[in-house]
Amino acid sequence: MLEQRFEKLLFAMRWLLAPIYFGLSLALLALAIKFFQELVHLFPHILETAETDLILTVLALVDIALVGSLIIMVMLSGYENFVSRIDVDTATEKLGWMGKLDAGTLKIKVAASIVAISSIHLLQAFMDVQKIPNDKLMWYVIIHMTFVFSALLLGWLDKIAFSSHRDH
Repeated sequence: MLEQRFEKLLFAMRWLLAPIYFGLSLALLALAIKFFQELVHLFPHILETAETDLILTVLALVDIALVGSLIIMVMLSGYENFVSRIDVDTATEKLGWMGKLDAGTLKIKVAASIVAISSIHLLQAFMDVQKIPNDKLMWYVIIHMTFVFSALLLGWLDKIAFSSHRDH
């Protein structure tokens, strides 16, 4: 009897994650505000903006979009995996990946997103290479390659450990 109560309490504690996922939605809102702030700053000066600066600004916008997509993925799949199913009209609103991302697959997608975000930052650094010291640029590459290696390792470990247990 005590064991059952304890187990029910533990299971109910998953709902403590719900406010965390809601907090991620607020972070997404902050990113959206920052995205449009960047656009508002860009357009009045678009004709006098150098091509390199325009590319850097667009890369920053892409970076924000990738981080926003990452937040959505973590927020929705985390909620579905650990808290409760999301009940939406499956014919019109449900996203194709919802209900299909387990925790392992989510980790790999997060790692791949981090690699993509890191790639954009590295590209931004290379676009502005004359202003960045060589040792700092070297560390950017080392950190990026660490992310790449970690993502590949996560994918490989996931394949070894869990691929036979998943529906394909």
